[in-house]
Amino acid sequence: QVQLVESGGGLVQTGGSLRLSCAASGRTFSSYAMGWFRQAPGKEREFVAAINRRGSSTDYANSVKGRFTISRDNAKNTVYLQMNSLKPEDTAVYYCNAVNYYSNYSVLLDAWGQGTLVTVSQ
Repeated sequence: QVQLVESGGGLVQTGGSLRLSCAASGRTFSSYAMGWFRQAPGKEREFVAAINRRGSSTDYANSVKGRFTISRDNAKNTVYLQMNSLKPEDTAVYYCNAVNYYSNYSVLLDAWGQGTLVTVSQ
């Protein structure tokens, strides 16, 4: 079973940038497409971005398209989320998970990591 640890969150001003990391345990990381999700206070968790197993294809929620970039390093068992031009509405806890890339990015792992908090100030 893959275990996930997110990091890289913090407090940033509007227009700033952050790079999130998701480190996965286990030797099967490269077998999974991966996704980033976020949950703002009082809201449902929502899809942010996904990347296929090889890193050759990506997709994004409309709200982050053009500002966020997902990437992965299979040798390091890590997936990244580069976030630029951050807005207050990006404030949320960010999580990663394995996803079905060809089925609406449905989540594959029952256990989520602890997430990493991103706070964007005005």
